[in-house]
Amino acid sequence: MTSYSGYMLRRFGQFVLVVFIGINLAFLITHLTPIDPIEQTISAATSFGSTSPEAIAMMRQALRELYGLEGGLWQQYAAFWKRIAVGDFGPSLSAFPTPVSDLIWRALPWTVGLLSVSTLLTWCLGNLLGGLAGYFQKSSMLRFAGVLAMGFHPIPYYITAFVLLIVFGYLWPVLPITGGYRMSMPRGFNVDFILSVAQHSILPVLSLMIVGLGGWFMGMRALVSNIVSEDYVQYAELGGVARRRILTSYIMRNALLPQVTGLAMSLGAIFNGAIITEQVFGYPGIGTLLVSAVHAGDYSLVLGLTTVSIIAVSAAVLLIDLLYPLLDPRVKVR
Repeated sequence: MTSYSGYMLRRFGQFVLVVFIGINLAFLITHLTPIDPIEQTISAATSFGSTSPEAIAMMRQALRELYGLEGGLWQQYAAFWKRIAVGDFGPSLSAFPTPVSDLIWRALPWTVGLLSVSTLLTWCLGNLLGGLAGYFQKSSMLRFAGVLAMGFHPIPYYITAFVLLIVFGYLWPVLPITGGYRMSMPRGFNVDFILSVAQHSILPVLSLMIVGLGGWFMGMRALVSNIVSEDYVQYAELGGVARRRILTSYIMRNALLPQVTGLAMSLGAIFNGAIITEQVFGYPGIGTLLVSAVHAGDYSLVLGLTTVSIIAVSAAVLLIDLLYPLLDPRVKVR
């Protein structure tokens, strides 16, 4: 077995352990909440009329079988893992009888599209400007860009969302402020629908980019500022190598490795959803779905969303761990 194969096995073992612990914690926390989803469902079903005790008892038993809540905690735990093994989280309590997996798959493309686009654009633009600012340290324009980045970075992204909502929704109403696409428009893979989706995503993407840009900018500028003073960079400059090649091949390439790690973590975290941003703009993503599930006490849906998030973030970390030795030969596989 090669050293890289052993490295892959160790990292995969860590991935399995993290996912196992994370899902167990999610199961334990949801079962320790004071809300009883079965009783809450029965209360909602019987609030409009009287129901015999026998009918309520039958309803309670049927719901426990349906949601895998029969028996004690260990029986429920075993039933929970059986459902995870086949990707079945049961029906949603708040959207009965729609399966939880269907609700997640409906909302997931919206969140993945929104956050992947905003994350990639922010990462590319922030690293580009940060790299240029770290190398061309006397540029007044790049210094001003640094001031703006540091000024916007501490602002919570929901504050930026509210400001954009007021400016472009009321003061200068040129962009849609709610929803994922125009109302009453039939969904389909056509130009009109795609343009409507793109138009409705402009403000949510901007709210995330404006705040997130500063972190990538400052991180890349700090990395480049340290690499500029390295001997091999000084030698390349003295040897007459073009500054563009020095920046791209000698500096940016080495400085990007820590940023790639951050990008992998950010892409994995998109499955958490931009909860407040989606709420502000009424965007039909994972964040909006999670808030609705919490308010409704829909612990099946909360467990499903949490499980998907845990697996996604852990998989992103595993992927970057496996790629690191291939991207940077200085990383030893041991």
